[in-house]
Amino acid sequence: MDKKKLSETDIISKFIMPAVLSTGWNLMKQIRQEVKLRDGKVIVRGQVGMRKTVKSADIVLYHKPSMPLAVIEAKANKHEVGKGIQQGLDYARLLDVPFIFASNGDGFIFHDKTAPATGGKLETELSLDEFPSPQQLWNKYCIFKGYTTEQLSYITQDFYDDGTDKAPRYYQLQAINKTIEAISKGENRILLVMATGVGKTYTAFQIAWRLWKAKKKKRILFLADRNVLIDDPKRKDFLPFGDSMTKITGRKVDPAYEVHLGIYQALSGPEEHQKAFKQVSPDFFDLIVIDECHRGSAADDSAWREILEYFASATQIGLTATPKETDEVSNIDYFGEPVYTYSLKEGIEDGFLSPYKVIRVDIDVDMQGWRPTKGQTDNHGELIDDRIYNQKDFDRTLVIDERTQLVAETITSYLKRTDPMAKTIVFCNDINHAERMRRALVNLNPEQVAKNEKYVMKITGDDELGKNQLENFMNPKKAYPVIATTSELMTTGVDAKTCKLIVLDQNIQSMTKFKQIIGRGTRIDDKFNKLWFTILDFKKATELFADENFDGEPVQVMEKKSTDIIDGEGDIDGEIAPDASISDIETPDYKTTSNEPTDPDVPQVDGDWDETYNGPITDDDEKKPFIKFHISGVTVKKMAERVQYYDSDGKLVTESFKDYTRKTIQKQFASLDDFTRKWNEAERKQSIIDELANEGVIWQALEDDISKDLDPFDLICHVAFDQPPLTRKERANNVKKRNYFTKYSEQAQTVLSNLLDKYADAGVSEIESIHVLKVQPFNQMGKPMEIAKKAFGGRKEYDQAITELESELYHNADKSA
Repeated sequence: MDKKKLSETDIISKFIMPAVLSTGWNLMKQIRQEVKLRDGKVIVRGQVGMRKTVKSADIVLYHKPSMPLAVIEAKANKHEVGKGIQQGLDYARLLDVPFIFASNGDGFIFHDKTAPATGGKLETELSLDEFPSPQQLWNKYCIFKGYTTEQLSYITQDFYDDGTDKAPRYYQLQAINKTIEAISKGENRILLVMATGVGKTYTAFQIAWRLWKAKKKKRILFLADRNVLIDDPKRKDFLPFGDSMTKITGRKVDPAYEVHLGIYQALSGPEEHQKAFKQVSPDFFDLIVIDECHRGSAADDSAWREILEYFASATQIGLTATPKETDEVSNIDYFGEPVYTYSLKEGIEDGFLSPYKVIRVDIDVDMQGWRPTKGQTDNHGELIDDRIYNQKDFDRTLVIDERTQLVAETITSYLKRTDPMAKTIVFCNDINHAERMRRALVNLNPEQVAKNEKYVMKITGDDELGKNQLENFMNPKKAYPVIATTSELMTTGVDAKTCKLIVLDQNIQSMTKFKQIIGRGTRIDDKFNKLWFTILDFKKATELFADENFDGEPVQVMEKKSTDIIDGEGDIDGEIAPDASISDIETPDYKTTSNEPTDPDVPQVDGDWDETYNGPITDDDEKKPFIKFHISGVTVKKMAERVQYYDSDGKLVTESFKDYTRKTIQKQFASLDDFTRKWNEAERKQSIIDELANEGVIWQALEDDISKDLDPFDLICHVAFDQPPLTRKERANNVKKRNYFTKYSEQAQTVLSNLLDKYADAGVSEIESIHVLKVQPFNQMGKPMEIAKKAFGGRKEYDQAITELESELYHNADKSA
């Protein structure tokens, strides 16, 4: 046996696995092969998205399923023994393990992150029979971590396994293990920051499950501020708790249950008799998990903080995608620095979250402003205040019907060009705006509404019919509603996996709120072909993407102590009012001194703007009601529309697909000569096509942008190197004119001539697969191997003929495209 000729798979099965198994590793319980840690980043251009291919870790070794210990990266024997060490280090970083092995079947290079602490070398070489046993690695790991016997009783508890392939992803496992480890050290205030759509609730369940099964936390409270954030976990992620679990309703805490799920509104209220949490003792709960902790519990003076303070002895875990950090409100001040952070950028890079493209639309009245003529009244006869109204005013203090119509027309046009059935959320400034937008969209889509009157629905806190459709909107299997107009109700807690279009026609200054809204589109659903989403921005909200804090580490801003907070201070965005009712709402406290609304995120009813609210009365405007002016007959036009893409650095770039392709190709090939040489040398052109596709060159999008008649070779030469292209048909005809077929038999000439026709129709990928011989007209000549043998003498000779045919197709390609 020539070891140098063995494949990587053979090296693993014949040398590496026997070496590992010989030291006592359990094949069924402690060893996993081909562990896929990432899903592959989605690249989007035009209306096409594709995943980049990702490699899997060859072997991962575990102490228990919840405790990965080591990574083994294998290479074929023709490579040096340590060839895979850097790749292994990358996988080890994701799994947060200290032991990395690389092997080519001759031995191992062992990278041991625990060694320097004891005076050892970071990397050593081991023979095949020196591979460490499970106990050896586990002992080294425990010493490295400094675990006590008591800590191990927390740490070694397995996560919940439902018997399927579902297991925590690498970042979820890190979040779970780091949280359990922190609790085992006695830490009782813990913050987890994880981007929307990456499974915070599932992560929270696994933490709670492990602590509950280990009998470390016997009574657990999962706390949120909306019923949807409780009902969904109860019937999904938290379901394994079974009969031990209950939802708190009717302001009653039933001590017979161990796991309680409840919303703040069911546990407390402004009146003492509404404070249901006081029905049990302060030490009743051992663990409290606070979902979306950036909202009601973030502020020291929040009405809901008293629940957390009452159960101060409990371990409290805050979950959020957007930690609240302002001068006066801080999650970090309460919970401490995050024990783990998994950002939106990381989620997109790993392929667990969908990237986005932004279509920014600038409207002339938004950019230039609008001023009434002297004495002009609105549609209701109200005298319009004489000033310049700008983008922040529209649909808050001034309604222009033509502007609403233009926004609705732009949304409708986009959906008709792309997918009229794409789930869409339109974020408006208030309930009235959401209703007017619904009406405009209904009138612009009569055919769709005739098919189903729920094509467009207003889903706001004041509308029971709309709220009742929220579940259907979130359900990928339900086609309707397609378009939801809303204000605040759908900014969070809406798990709409198949939402493909987010429309921003709302003034958004809050980074927290912006992140939450964007999170409505970041979920991926491969089954329903949801790999990316579009943001249609009418209010310049997406400028927040350029903020360095958009996807940065949470940094504590607040410097005041809780005792320094003065009543009435604080950032009101997203907080929960002390008199909120038991409902599905998030209603912030209203703290403003102006009669006119000064923040788009404030006074709300059921999560949306309350137009009847007159604001606090001042000496200057005693009892003056807030008036929203409503006008028609204004000429409104789009000034500009530009498309931006999420680039490899996590930034938005304004770039055509041609520009993106040019840069990508020029990174791979130094010059036209370099490219044509490698193209001609390639045994199969498909390998280069696939390589570029994996770098984000989406051929379908490029064909849509340039021409569907060009071969990938000509597309590359034309786009990247400014060469005049030839169509596939022209290349095929040039081959026929040279009449090089004459050296082949008559039957072979017939096959080659038909292959040229296939090339002209579908490209080089079509003729490189022998499966082409299964379709017409080849299927009338016999089976593929029969054709290869009769016409060319065998498969080897047929493959050689294909190589020569490609050479003729790209004749002189190294001299001129």
